[in-house]
Amino acid sequence: MSCYLFGKHYGARNDGKNAFSELGFSNWKKVNNRVNCAFICHEGSIPNSPHNLCVKSCDDLMAQSKYIDKVLDRYSDETIANNRLKLNTSINAIRWLAFQTCAFRGDDESPESLNRRNFIELIKLLAFCNQNVNNIVLENAHGNAQYISSGVQKDILHIFVKKVRATIREEIGDSKFCIIIDEARDESKREQMYVILRFVDKHSCVQERFFDLIHVSYTCSLTLKTEISSVLSRHNLDVQNLRGQGYDGASNMRGEWNGLQALFLKDCPFACYIHCLAHRLQLALVSAAKEVCYVHQFFSKLTLIVNVVTVSPKRHDQLRVAQANNVANLIANDQIVIGSRLNQIGALQSAGDTR
Repeated sequence: MSCYLFGKHYGARNDGKNAFSELGFSNWKKVNNRVNCAFICHEGSIPNSPHNLCVKSCDDLMAQSKYIDKVLDRYSDETIANNRLKLNTSINAIRWLAFQTCAFRGDDESPESLNRRNFIELIKLLAFCNQNVNNIVLENAHGNAQYISSGVQKDILHIFVKKVRATIREEIGDSKFCIIIDEARDESKREQMYVILRFVDKHSCVQERFFDLIHVSYTCSLTLKTEISSVLSRHNLDVQNLRGQGYDGASNMRGEWNGLQALFLKDCPFACYIHCLAHRLQLALVSAAKEVCYVHQFFSKLTLIVNVVTVSPKRHDQLRVAQANNVANLIANDQIVIGSRLNQIGALQSAGDTR
């Protein structure tokens, strides 16, 4: 009976031993032939033989108490509510850290650590403020269902990403859009390409939305075009609705024949290329500054001053104290106005030819 029901799932009907499930058994001479007994050969000598697997499946079928609906019914409303509260606590912590662009994990998150890093410490803070949360999270959680592993964090972040992109896609609808592309190398020396979509929403307002960040091993125009087209097609954004391209002045981006803008123009002749205005302004200012002797000397000396000050913490602190005293004197003499976020002392940065 068991082989008849489940034999096709375990190959029992394809190994020449389907007499017990389909054809019917008639060779009774081999029944008492000890090792070569047909019944013994059919059962097999290993636990995972087709016959034994069929028997186990049949036993599982007969054990109705193990059905998934019966197992779920055993969970009380209180257990379900606690699991939801525990998951919502992790979701709220991840959402807050993501909005504040804070690191999630650290090198030591063990219960014995004095600082278990941002994510777990935030969970502990939420538990401290709510006794119901404290009863079900971290070490008080039932079994291993703590929802604090790196895999759970990544899954929740991926859900956030999908929802944000779905919202942006809904904003765009069937309207025309432009793409703004640039590449940069992150701290891990990986070349990253970011994709920004510019469009007019249903309220006739121009919107710019950061849409995706893609790791690219090669920055040739064909590779970039393939990656961008993949992102657009994955979110049902038709290239024929593309009306603008904004890149920097690199040859692989603005090349007239083989550049990225030329490749998109072949697919959509209305996708006009515009050299990034901020990048053009920066290049124009740098070029003009180099032509004026006094301005060129000013920035050259400024670079030397910045290097001298920033290389020494003592000099940096002395400069901050001097600047704070100068600001205080100007305020006392009513030479500058005061207000929220005014007259703040920022960090020194070296001048560069690009942004």
